[in-house]
Amino acid sequence: MLTYILTQISTTADAGLGVAIPETTTDSITLIDLVLKGGVIMIPIFLLSIVAIYVIVERALSIRKATENTNTLLSKLKSLIAGGDIKGAKLAAEQYHNPVAKMLAKGVSKIGQPIKNIENAMESVGKVELMKLEKNMALLGIVAAIAPMLGFVGTIAGVITIFYNISLADNISIGLIAGGLYQKMVTSAAGLIVGMIAHTGYHYLQMMIENVVLKMETAALEFVELVSE
Repeated sequence: MLTYILTQISTTADAGLGVAIPETTTDSITLIDLVLKGGVIMIPIFLLSIVAIYVIVERALSIRKATENTNTLLSKLKSLIAGGDIKGAKLAAEQYHNPVAKMLAKGVSKIGQPIKNIENAMESVGKVELMKLEKNMALLGIVAAIAPMLGFVGTIAGVITIFYNISLADNISIGLIAGGLYQKMVTSAAGLIVGMIAHTGYHYLQMMIENVVLKMETAALEFVELVSE
């Protein structure tokens, strides 16, 4: 109650003396405003982020399909080959469009030849399919290397802006250096973030490819053992 009375007295006195009471305002900056403060360098960094995300998503979906129905196909081939239906085994392998199926289809087409020829034929197909899985992976490596460099270029541009503004005004103040500092920090952060996304995506996709290679090798081994028997 006492605090309320003192507040009212103070407010009345200030009003009577003609003293303006400042209103407290809080200015907030949106993410878009922050990005725009990064300057022109943000355009190539943004484009690199789109490339990185596209390659990661597209490759992840493609690699995931690479081993679909592998166990089902092997079971079919075992029963068909055991029954002497080589033509049916080849047709069964050709129904699936993934690296493991293509490799096994090649192996089925070579049945009757020496085991070494079958292994070599399957290995050749496996190498070709592996190269297809690694499509655009080098592009991710390039993005991971270039994005932080562009951020560094933005940092240098921000420093140049700061010194240029100071030289024009012939004095140092927060207002003069704020624009350059925004550009420095925003471009550096954006470049590092895009670089980390590309770097992480690259190694994640490599792990997925290694898993596919393991399944291809396992399937080839089981097929060769089946044909040998």
